[in-house]
Amino acid sequence: MSVFPKISLRPEVENYLKESFVNKEVVSASRKQEAERKFETLLTNLSHPPSFTTVRVNTHLASVERVKSLLHVELQKFNGLSVPILQHPDLPDVLLIPVIGPRRNIKKQQCEAIVGAQCGNAVIRGAHVYVPGIVSAPKFMKAGDAVSVYSDIKGKCKKGAKEFDEIKIFLGNGISEVSRKEIFNGLPDLRGIGIRMTEPVYLSPSFDSVLPGYVFLQNLPSAVVAHVLNPQPGEKILDLCAAPGGKTTHIAALMRDQGEVIALDKIPSKVEKIKQNASLLGLNSVRAFCFDGTKALKLDIIDDTEGAPPFLPESFDRILLDAPCSGMGQRPNMACTWTLKEVMSYQPLQRKLFHVAVELLRPAGVLVYSTCTVTLAENEEQVAWALTAFPCLQLQAQEPRIGGEGMVGAGLSPEQLKQLQRFDPSAVLLQDMDTESLRDSRREDMILLANKDCIGFFIAKFLKCKSTGEKASQK
Repeated sequence: MSVFPKISLRPEVENYLKESFVNKEVVSASRKQEAERKFETLLTNLSHPPSFTTVRVNTHLASVERVKSLLHVELQKFNGLSVPILQHPDLPDVLLIPVIGPRRNIKKQQCEAIVGAQCGNAVIRGAHVYVPGIVSAPKFMKAGDAVSVYSDIKGKCKKGAKEFDEIKIFLGNGISEVSRKEIFNGLPDLRGIGIRMTEPVYLSPSFDSVLPGYVFLQNLPSAVVAHVLNPQPGEKILDLCAAPGGKTTHIAALMRDQGEVIALDKIPSKVEKIKQNASLLGLNSVRAFCFDGTKALKLDIIDDTEGAPPFLPESFDRILLDAPCSGMGQRPNMACTWTLKEVMSYQPLQRKLFHVAVELLRPAGVLVYSTCTVTLAENEEQVAWALTAFPCLQLQAQEPRIGGEGMVGAGLSPEQLKQLQRFDPSAVLLQDMDTESLRDSRREDMILLANKDCIGFFIAKFLKCKSTGEKASQK
C-alpha cells in the first residue's frame, strides 16, 4: 500500500513516459485501461524503495557463507533487526535482505528537520542524515534532541530556514547529533552524521562502513549485468562508462582477478572512486582512466599509448556499455525536475558510445548494453537501431534470466523481445512487510518478490559475429 505520493514529474515528462507505456502496440496486446493502470502503478512504485536491499559479496576475498554469517551479526546491531538473509538462487554472489515497512504508527516529534530530496531518498534506503543534506532545522535544536525528518521533494525550502510549511514528506524520527548553530554556521568541513535515524518509515540497515571489502551495496539488476556479460579469466574487458565501479569490480571478481579490466570515466573524482573501490576489494586487474568514452577509439595507429586510451579497433573480448541515461528507473525517487529536453538528450550520446563499443569489440566478442531507466527510446529503440546500424551484431539470449521481456513499441519481433531483460517496477503492487509476514513467507515467494520489486533497468546482449568493416551509420 502506498505511503508516499507518486513521483512528481513535469507534465511534459509524464506525458512522454505515458506515450511509451500506453503505445499502440501495448494497447493492442492488452486493454488501454490495463496499460494506463500499469503506468500509474509505475509512477507510484518509483517513489517507494524496492522490497529488498541487495548486497553483492566480494567472492575474491570471502565466501558467501562467511559473509552471510557476519551480516547476521551486523543486522542484530541495527535496531535488533532479525530478518532472513537470502542467497539468490541464480546469482550465487548476491544476498537479499528484506526491507521492513512502511511503518505507519510512528509518533511525529514537534522538532522538525527538513532535508533535500536526494538526502531523503538515501534515508528511505537506510542511510542516516548527513549534515550537508539538512536544509532546515528549528531555531533551538541542539544535539540529543528527538527530531522528525521530512523531505522537501519540490526543492522549495531555503537553506537555513527555521520552519517550512509547504509540501514535505515524513521519513521518520531520529536523534540530532549536532545543533542548528553547528549545521548552519558556515563551516565547510562539517560533513558527519547530522541526525541518526532511530525510527525510519522504512527499516533498512545502514551499510555505512559495514564489512568493507567484503560487501558492495548494489541494486539487484546491476548485479545481474556482470553475470550476463560472463567474463572469463584472462580476457581483456572494457567498462566504457564505469563510475563508481560496482560493475567494474564485479567483472574483475567473476574473472577471479585474472585478466585485464579497463574502466573509463571522464570525471576525475569518479575515476578515483573506481580505484578506491578496486583497492578496497583487493582487485589488481582493474585499470581506471579518466577518459571520455566517446573518444576511446584510436584512429591514428602511429601513436603508442602503452595500454592507455584511446584503443585500437577490435581490442577487447567483452565490453560493458552501462550507458549514461535519464535514470528514470531509480528508486526511491519522489520528484524529478528534469525537462523533457534533458530526458531526451541521452539517446544521441548512447549511440555515440555504442558506435565506439562496436568498433572496439573483437569478432566473436560480447557487448552488453544496459541502462537504469524505463524509457522506450533509451532501451528497446536503441536495440532496434543497433541491429539495423551494425549488421555485424546479433542479439543474444541472456543468462541468468531474472527480468521480464522487452516492451513492445519499438518494432522488435516477439523472439527479439524475449532475448532482452526489462526490470519493470510496475510488475507488482506495493506490499507492506513486517517481521510477522516474513515468518509466514516462503523463501520462493520472497525471491520472486525481490526479482520483480526492484529498480527500473534494462539489459541487452549482443554477439559481434564478424569484423565491423565499413563504418556503420550513426543516424
